[in-house]
Amino acid sequence: MNASEPQPAHSPTPQAEWAQRPERSNQIMLQVISWISLHLGRAPARIMLAGISLYFLLFSPADRANSRAYLRRALGREPRLADLFRHFHSFASTIHDRIFLLNGRFDLFEIEVHGKAVIDEVLAAGRGAFLMGAHMGSFEVTRAIGRNQPDLKVAMVMYEDNARKLNAALAAINPAAVLEIIPLGQIDSMLRVQSSLDDGVALGILSDRTLSGDPTLRLPFLGADAEFPVGPMRLAAMLKRPVLFMSGLYLGGNRYAVHFEQLADFSDLERAGRDAAIHTAVAAYATCLERHCRTAPYNWFNFFDFWRPKDAA
Repeated sequence: MNASEPQPAHSPTPQAEWAQRPERSNQIMLQVISWISLHLGRAPARIMLAGISLYFLLFSPADRANSRAYLRRALGREPRLADLFRHFHSFASTIHDRIFLLNGRFDLFEIEVHGKAVIDEVLAAGRGAFLMGAHMGSFEVTRAIGRNQPDLKVAMVMYEDNARKLNAALAAINPAAVLEIIPLGQIDSMLRVQSSLDDGVALGILSDRTLSGDPTLRLPFLGADAEFPVGPMRLAAMLKRPVLFMSGLYLGGNRYAVHFEQLADFSDLERAGRDAAIHTAVAAYATCLERHCRTAPYNWFNFFDFWRPKDAA
């Protein structure tokens, strides 16, 4: 397998491991937790998070094993039980904080912004941009930035089935706070993407997962090769837009740190150099994600075997 070229799609395509996992979110439970949190306050409601985190740590053996395998790479040592609990608890905390962020309670949080000049420059151009994120920390904290940066308009681009599930989950928390989501795979998807960019919208894509059969690059990541999707960068290259890495890292308590970093700018890209530029940008994304995984290891919430070859049985 040549790591320098996207891997060909196969048909029929089995589901990726992450896509086979049953949804843990339940709309009725989300509504109950939201009611308790908004009426009792964040601090009292966080008491139940420890129990929730411990429950999934004890009764989700596959997630626990994959958490251990990932943390072993990110920490550079054998993770202790306390490390596993912290990983699960960080995930639970960001999900819980989503309730308050989606209900406009930004006053409850301390949010640092790093790389503000990078996003300011992109917004000033008025052509929109792609924000390549990951299942890391919280994406919702970008809404809090909008308090001081009203020009930052963000929409999500994701697979259609994921878009439906996310909208249902968000509606259970706050029906008025449903994100603008552009589902991929529809007839007008590309038109909606381009129209949003032309309006200066920053389009967020979580680029650390791929469906089986999608083209990927196999790149070094935390000590071993892993598959990274090519599609998001290819979309940005086709539309000739800048690409930023974005992460909203959970720092514990009520603190978050949002990072913007430039990955690529395809604005003047010629067709002849597109494939090489895409390869370079995907590699830059993998490098950036690896750096954040090492500096904030408990923030990456991929509880599956990320290093498993996508065509493995």
